[in-house]
Amino acid sequence: MFSPRTTPWPLVALFTAGYLAPYLLPTVVGRLDAGLPLSATQAGAVGSALLLSSASAGFALASRVERIGARALARIGLTLAVLGYGGAALAGSVPAVVAGAVLGGFGSGTATTVAATRIAAQPDPHRASTLGLLGVSALAGAVYLTVPHLGAGHGQPLAAIALTAVAVWPFTDRLPGRAAPAPARHDTAASRRLPQLRSGLVLAAAMPCWSLAQNSLWGVSGRIGQTQAHLGEATVGAVFAVALGAGLLGVLGAGALGPRLGRAVPIGGGTVLIAGCIVVSASATGLGSFAAGEIAWNALYPIVLSYLIGLAASLDPRGRWAVLVGSASSLGTAAGPLTGSVLSAQAGFPAMGLVLGAGLLVVAVPMTAVALHTGGRPLLPGAVRRRGGTPAAVVAVSPGTPSGTAVPQVGAPEQPVVDIPLNTPATTRDAYDTAGPRRAGGTAGAGG
Repeated sequence: MFSPRTTPWPLVALFTAGYLAPYLLPTVVGRLDAGLPLSATQAGAVGSALLLSSASAGFALASRVERIGARALARIGLTLAVLGYGGAALAGSVPAVVAGAVLGGFGSGTATTVAATRIAAQPDPHRASTLGLLGVSALAGAVYLTVPHLGAGHGQPLAAIALTAVAVWPFTDRLPGRAAPAPARHDTAASRRLPQLRSGLVLAAAMPCWSLAQNSLWGVSGRIGQTQAHLGEATVGAVFAVALGAGLLGVLGAGALGPRLGRAVPIGGGTVLIAGCIVVSASATGLGSFAAGEIAWNALYPIVLSYLIGLAASLDPRGRWAVLVGSASSLGTAAGPLTGSVLSAQAGFPAMGLVLGAGLLVVAVPMTAVALHTGGRPLLPGAVRRRGGTPAAVVAVSPGTPSGTAVPQVGAPEQPVVDIPLNTPATTRDAYDTAGPRRAGGTAGAGG
């Protein structure tokens, strides 16, 4: 299905290790609440601290991946994840668990930053991010099925994240080292400037709200299932595993669909549907409604997320917007568990669902606007695409090419050829240069 020569498996593995902690958030928060002397709100605050640390890694390291080197930075992140989550899993005191969760969160964020930066540089970032979402959904589903049978305590899900970081370490051998310093250029300031600034800022401002709504529900979904729907932990875990399996199918569908519908329809329409799923799940009082809401929501969430990741990656081929938007999203993700805990404690789960659903409807407008604004731009710089999204031709133009130059149409009537005699002397062989594109100050079709 996927060619091993073209599939960036090291990035997929690193993406999985970085995203696993947010995917396991319900069981992490629920077990912190049950296994440690913490209230539900305090356990949600620990989960928020973990994710906030992950987001801070993205903001701090977004522009330093090439300078430090993807391989070295990925190994640093995986090491911090092993030490942090492993230490928190073994610790019995609340301060030690919190410190380990924060340290592990920074490691997860570092791994995610490297993966996002490298994925944005791929020829098809949407495909690479889709494979990463497939990997993390499958692994998280397996953990949800396994953890309830391993006994009580807060350590099992944290240990699963640490062991995943250990398993991913060998893949870092195939990541590039530190890039050689680029030669001095006259347009250094222009090359450092972020392209598509307005679209990037709007997307970066909307993503925290989008992620906040998702993780506010996800952080308390376990409690909804156990306290409001009156289900056991094993049953709730089974629902989550089936929901993540539906997410796998959704991601496969998104990968097969690709850019055929553009990005505006999946992002805008998908967010509206997610809002409805959140309302259903938050108001669930039994197995049927709880499972329906969670499964439908988890099937839609990775689809929309994959298109959002692709949209951010398309704004800058160097991957800076992908990392910055992802880190901004992590801020909303970090505030989610605490927000969900506070809203549900103050107003109840159904009212929390209504508030979150309304917020998603509002935030869907600017995200769809960005997708529409950039939707006409090809996914690959310089590519002319057919309706189905397949590259048809790559047209390279030098800066001196007139703007009216067009690609010749197939089947156009032939024009008469007129011989124009030239009285200039014949050019000698020495006047010819080597074949190849002319050096120009910028790359045709990139970024803007």
